[in-house]
Amino acid sequence: MKKTLKKIRAMVENDPNTSEQEVMEEQGNSMNEQSENNPENDKIRELQAQLDESRNKYLYLFSDFENFKRHAAKERMDLIQTAGRDILSSLLPVLDDFDRADKSDTLTEGTALIHQKLVNILKTKGLTAVKTSPGDEFNADFHEAVAEIPAASEELKGKIVDILEPGYSLGERTIRFAKVVVGK
Repeated sequence: MKKTLKKIRAMVENDPNTSEQEVMEEQGNSMNEQSENNPENDKIRELQAQLDESRNKYLYLFSDFENFKRHAAKERMDLIQTAGRDILSSLLPVLDDFDRADKSDTLTEGTALIHQKLVNILKTKGLTAVKTSPGDEFNADFHEAVAEIPAASEELKGKIVDILEPGYSLGERTIRFAKVVVGK
């Protein structure tokens, strides 16, 4: 710095017509020369590069962790919604037996109450029957075609003729497809 001031003084003393702008440019040039040759500035640049790299790593890890938390929360919600899926699936044949007995009018009053209680419990656990009726269009997302029979009319082609077992869903997932007979 002292050398720079000496140069500027010498420049002004030798040429009194030197403008302030020339003096400032000379001062800036000499400072740039000093800063380029200064080992401290090299170290500062190196530390700045390390800091930028660390920031980028931190942002990447932060983003990755946020994605992990979101994914884990979604998995946890799916697990909670379908926690009893296996138990409910194993109770469906019992429910089917009750429905068949109810259709054949062999249920006594006591067993009809038990049937109703079982249906209510399954509903509270999130089990819902998939709405299917004869004449509906066959949909492979909700129905399982067990058999195909010749359609009585052109309108029944590709439509459900009979329902053998109802389908059930737990939350948004289908746990059993409705077993149906389709007209062809």
